Amino acid sequence: MKERIYTIPINEAFDQDSECPLCICEAKLENDALEYYVGPAMMEPDCRIETNRTGFCADHFYKLYNLRKDRLPLALVIDTHLTEQIKILEGIYRKHEKSLKNLSGKGALESLPEAIKGKNSAAGRAIGEILDKLKELKKTCAVCDKLGSNMDKLIDNTLYLYRKEPDFRKKFLNSKGFCLKHLEALLEKAREVFSPALQAELMVSLFPLELKELGRIQDEVNYFTRMFDYRNANADWKNSRDAVPRSIEKIAGPLGLKR
Repeated sequence: MKERIYTIPINEAFDQDSECPLCICEAKLENDALEYYVGPAMMEPDCRIETNRTGFCADHFYKLYNLRKDRLPLALVIDTHLTEQIKILEGIYRKHEKSLKNLSGKGALESLPEAIKGKNSAAGRAIGEILDKLKELKKTCAVCDKLGSNMDKLIDNTLYLYRKEPDFRKKFLNSKGFCLKHLEALLEKAREVFSPALQAELMVSLFPLELKELGRIQDEVNYFTRMFDYRNANADWKNSRDAVPRSIEKIAGPLGLKR
């Protein structure tokens, strides 16, 4: 197999015994992205412009906080992010401040025309604009953006290897299949880059494997539940002790659940 820099982590992941090799890849890419935004890149103007604008989602704020004991890099990023967001929110408020103050001083009868307008009232417009900004901010995350872009390339490279390298195809089809999240990503990308004939060949090869492996892990979860029956007090747990976290990640993707 011809090794290229971008194929090495994919091959290494498929060499491991896991419920989803792409989960291994994603976990590494996510950690790399976390390190990037509180590493040397945080001092680059383009990076700070991005993090000032997007911030991070709740999940990645949590992971960034727990990434290192040294919290200064994260504090610096948060400082300038909040500075920019405060400026934007204040700008929205100031734009509506005069009409809001006028309306707030009116009695019920005087404000009736505004009440009839509902969301189009002075207050409704101000609240609506602020809500739009808050909802937009909740959806933006620099780590999610970087991870999403890198995972898209990795999925593309995985299918490239499947198509071009017979040795990798064997690894692919001898795996335990994929989590449902990455199964979706593989099929979406295959529909985009594969010919109809190759899409069909992938489905015929992959889907029976995926159904078999989903059935296996469902059996393991079922066996785990039956071990709590008093009649099985002395039975062998077999491979079921960590069936719950493995089944969750088989459904939802990499979560780093405790085993």
